[in-house]
Formats: sequence, structure tokens, C-alpha cells
Amino acid sequence: MASTYDTARRFGDDAQSEIAALRAKVETLMGERVTPALSDAASRAEAAANAGYAQMKDGAERLGDRVKEQPLAALGIAALAGFMLASLIRR
Repeated sequence: MASTYDTARRFGDDAQSEIAALRAKVETLMGERVTPALSDAASRAEAAANAGYAQMKDGAERLGDRVKEQPLAALGIAALAGFMLASLIRR
């Protein structure tokens, strides 16, 4: 007849085996599904950031060209914006 100690030890060994099997399954899922999904999301985020940067750079270049073409209008717009900002801050 098995003692209580032997029974507890068998259950403990079974639990450790189950934990090891679950750990292996989790590692497999991480490698097969989670890691590629994170990599894909990071790639898409990087592409979006690069596209946004390119648009911002293009807009800044166009604005610079327009300021060179019409410096007085640009100065007037900047003065108006400064006046509006100052009036908003005073409130």
C-alpha cells in the first residue's frame, strides 16, 4: 500500500509535468503567433511614422517656398497669429 508521502510525491511530479508541458505550449505560441504579430505591428508603425515624417517634411518645404515667394504675406500672417495667441493667453 502506498503511503501518503508517495501519493503526494506522485501528484507533485504530475503537476510539475503538466506545468512543463504548459510552459512549452506557451513558448511555442509566443514564437509562432505573438512574436510575428508584434513584429508586423512594429513594421506597420514604422512605415506610418516614415510616411508622416515625409509628409511633414514636404509640407515644410512647400511652406518655405511660399514664404520665399511672398515674404510680406508670410510676415503678416505670422504677426496676426502672434496677436491672436497673445490675446488668447491674456484671457
